[in-house]
Amino acid sequence: MVSTMQASTIVKRSVRVAGHATSISLEAAFWQGLCDIAAARRMSVNALVATIDATRGGNLSSAIRLFVLECARSGELTGIPEDATLAVSD
Repeated sequence: MVSTMQASTIVKRSVRVAGHATSISLEAAFWQGLCDIAAARRMSVNALVATIDATRGGNLSSAIRLFVLECARSGELTGIPEDATLAVSD
């Protein structure tokens, strides 16, 4: 379990979108949510970020936060096994 202080700390991470390296800045809770969604959909984090990137209208990090929030609200984040495997790259 991530403490409240750790969950609110923003961490910069590198991802690849359309073959280009880019960085995103997310709190641990949003990064974990993104990883959980990618694992549940059986896709890499990079592929999921590319999907989000293709439909966003503004900042990528903000678009990811909104995407994770929407998945949580729709119930997609419930029932994801804790041992779901994560693929960060394509």
